[in-house]
Amino acid sequence: MIPTNLPARALLLVMFAWSGVGTVMAIEEPGYAVVEKSGDFELRLYEPYIVAETVVDGTFDDVGSEAFDRLGGYIFGNNRSRTSIDMTAPVTQTPASERIAMTAPVSQTQRDGEWRVTFTMPAGYTMQTLPEPIDTRVLLKQQPGRLVAAIRYSGTWARERYEAHERQLESMIAERGLRPVGDPIFARYNSPFSLWFLRRNEVLIPVERQG
Repeated sequence: MIPTNLPARALLLVMFAWSGVGTVMAIEEPGYAVVEKSGDFELRLYEPYIVAETVVDGTFDDVGSEAFDRLGGYIFGNNRSRTSIDMTAPVTQTPASERIAMTAPVSQTQRDGEWRVTFTMPAGYTMQTLPEPIDTRVLLKQQPGRLVAAIRYSGTWARERYEAHERQLESMIAERGLRPVGDPIFARYNSPFSLWFLRRNEVLIPVERQG
C-alpha cells in the first residue's frame, strides 16, 4: 500500500516507480488510433480528453519539480472534495505561448521561461465530475480530439535529446505534406527511477493535412 502522508512529489515518484516496472498497476493513457506508422514515427488521431495544467516559470530542465508539486498535490487530494485521482501518463511539457494556425508560415515568440505542464485526467471523469483544484495555479481544461504526429525515443530527458528528436519529427512532418498547428510537446511516460535506456519519451506535434 502506498503511504499518503508523503509530499506530492514523493508520492508521484513512488507511484511512477511502482507502475514503471509494470507489476503493480497499469497507467492509463489518452485514447488514440494509429493512422500511419513508419519506424519511430506515428500519426495518431486522439480522442478528446481532460488535462490538469499549470504554467511554471523556469528552464526546460527545472520546471518539472514545481509543476509536479502543484499537479501532484491536486491528484493526491488537494482539491475541494479531497478526492484522490489515479495517476496517468504521459506527463507533458510545452511552451506556455501557443502557435496559431494560419495560411502562411508563422513565427512564434515564447514567453520567457514559461512552460505549460499537464497531467491527463482518467477517462472516467468529466469537467463536471472532476474535483475543483484548491491551488488556483492548477486549471482543468478539455482537450479536443486532434491529429498528432509523434516520434518515440528512449534515453535521458536532456533538452538536447528532446530538441534533436523535435527537429527529426518536423522533417518527417514536412516529408508527408502535413502542417503543424500547435507547439511541440515533450511527453514522458516513466519514472525518474527507470533505467535511462528503458524510458519511453516522445515528441508530439499537432498537425493537419494540407488541402
